[in-house]
Amino acid sequence: MLIDHTTPLGTALTVTGSSDRGPRTHNADAYASHRRTFVLADGVGDSVAAAEAAHAAAQAAALLTDPVAAVFAARAALQVHTGDAVIVVAVARIEGGFDIAWAGDARAYASDGEDLVQLTTDHTVAEYFRARGVVPERRLEHVVTNTVRHATPQNIGRATTRAPRLVLASDGVYGPLGHSGIEAIMAGHASADRLVRAALHAGGTDNATALVISR
Repeated sequence: MLIDHTTPLGTALTVTGSSDRGPRTHNADAYASHRRTFVLADGVGDSVAAAEAAHAAAQAAALLTDPVAAVFAARAALQVHTGDAVIVVAVARIEGGFDIAWAGDARAYASDGEDLVQLTTDHTVAEYFRARGVVPERRLEHVVTNTVRHATPQNIGRATTRAPRLVLASDGVYGPLGHSGIEAIMAGHASADRLVRAALHAGGTDNATALVISR
């Protein structure tokens, strides 16, 4: 089932969120927003436990306005669950821009309406080898080296941007669309729904979830 909403925050900040289970048995992706905090979580696996973990992580993280603390809140929330998830958290700064933290391969992109910049670095075996000058096997793109359960102050990713628009995406969106596909959509009438629908139309075989936050 496709879920889509648009929520204005004050007069300057708007978010659209959309999620579709695609051809999977369960939708193990989840997103949440509260005040200035926006979260996307992707459960590890295609199971009820993965879906429950993603939803619990997203809901817990959305309550905090420090992105690193939000990841730890998500980790605490999973103590009563058996599943695990990857996560990306973005907090809109009052003075402009966003602070981001992540664990795993959920991504954040900054957009100025023309160019798209990937802010996160995937915590995957493939990225580990790439950083060391080794071309990885394609299957290693999906083997994560960090998750919510394994998040520590040392391995949580952090980034900041002053861009006016942010995209949070699960691998079910950025995998089928690629960087150029997301950039093209964000240069037009951008919305999370358009990203999700385009990813599935492009042959996506996973849950597809996105958040688009604009000032």
